[in-house]
Amino acid sequence: MVEPVETTVEALGLPGLFDVHTHFLPPRVRAKVLAHFDSAGPLIGREWPIRYRGTDEDNVAELRRLGVRRFTALAYAHRPGMAEFLNDWTADFADRVPECLRSATFYPEPEASSYVGKRLAAGTQVWKVHVQVGSFDVTDPLLDDAWGQVADAGTPVVLHAGSGPVPGTHTGPGPVAELLRRHPRLPLVVAHMGAPEYVDFLELAERHERVHLDTTMVFTDFFEAEAPYPRELRPRLLDLGEKVLFGSDFPNIPYPHGHQVEALVRLDLGDDWLRRVLWHNAARLLGTE
Repeated sequence: MVEPVETTVEALGLPGLFDVHTHFLPPRVRAKVLAHFDSAGPLIGREWPIRYRGTDEDNVAELRRLGVRRFTALAYAHRPGMAEFLNDWTADFADRVPECLRSATFYPEPEASSYVGKRLAAGTQVWKVHVQVGSFDVTDPLLDDAWGQVADAGTPVVLHAGSGPVPGTHTGPGPVAELLRRHPRLPLVVAHMGAPEYVDFLELAERHERVHLDTTMVFTDFFEAEAPYPRELRPRLLDLGEKVLFGSDFPNIPYPHGHQVEALVRLDLGDDWLRRVLWHNAARLLGTE
């Protein structure tokens, strides 16, 4: 039987969990996201009954109760003209919630270079870019200067570019490999370990100094049923050391948040690996350690 999360965290001597992949959204946007999940919409492709359905205040309180001491508010634009509306909202959210990193997003549009620079100057700590939902190529020329600014600043980008849960026109490792050819110092955190293209994204993390992977939903029973992580790759995750970060996708998950921790514990990759993944890697990357 797997130990409770709080027991695991205490035994590892950690201050709590550092979750790099959580979502907080403006209420109307949140309602639309919930409706899409509830209907198993075209970007979901399967039954996905979201467990945590409370208000922002409810969900922040739940993360605190669960021992999550640092987290993000990953919003993502899916059309032009939306990014700055989301960025204003997430900046205000970070001002109100001390545990939340200052999060922002960008989209391929003529204004991207300008507002990315503005948000970097205002202290953005982490970016979110969602290729599947946004349906754009990460190598779009409208983003080239924005990527360059982010690379120069060293501010991590949580990038959903894998083809799960449903492939998109621009998902997959190919465009990301080209992006990294153009901006080799870009600090990426590949969401969901790039599911289901695990091997390709693992290789990108192995080859590029600033490319990381987050554990979001990977190894959980929910993901293992349809996109199992190849067992033979596990030793390479151990070798990645500081490049694997804990993520959960809270609140958009169909199981208890603690199941993500349990799934990592049962990999049996050792306490040192768990300490790095659950706290130290994110704290180092995001400048809070």
